[in-house]
Amino acid sequence: MKNNQKRTQARPKRPQYALGRYRRSAVVVSSVFVFLVGILLVNAINLKKKKENYRQEQKELQIQIDAQKQRMQEIEELKEYVKTEEFEKEIAEEKLGLVDPDEIIFKPVK
Repeated sequence: MKNNQKRTQARPKRPQYALGRYRRSAVVVSSVFVFLVGILLVNAINLKKKKENYRQEQKELQIQIDAQKQRMQEIEELKEYVKTEEFEKEIAEEKLGLVDPDEIIFKPVK
């Protein structure tokens, strides 16, 4: 009987639940998991900031495109105006000092 008692006392008791047996491994795996989730959250926040920056840049570029389209429209209108006789007459009066025959010109007294 003494022999039998020694065997039972010499044996270490194992925990009844499985997590206790692999507690260190579970802690390491959980730590790695939490670390990876943290990295993913940081990357997600950085991507959101980049996305907002790109949207702002896109709005600014769209404003520039609209301004250039407006400028192009004005240039087309000016091209059409340059082809008219009214423009030629205006330039002749300004640059060359030409007048119509029925115009009266008043010059200031010096």
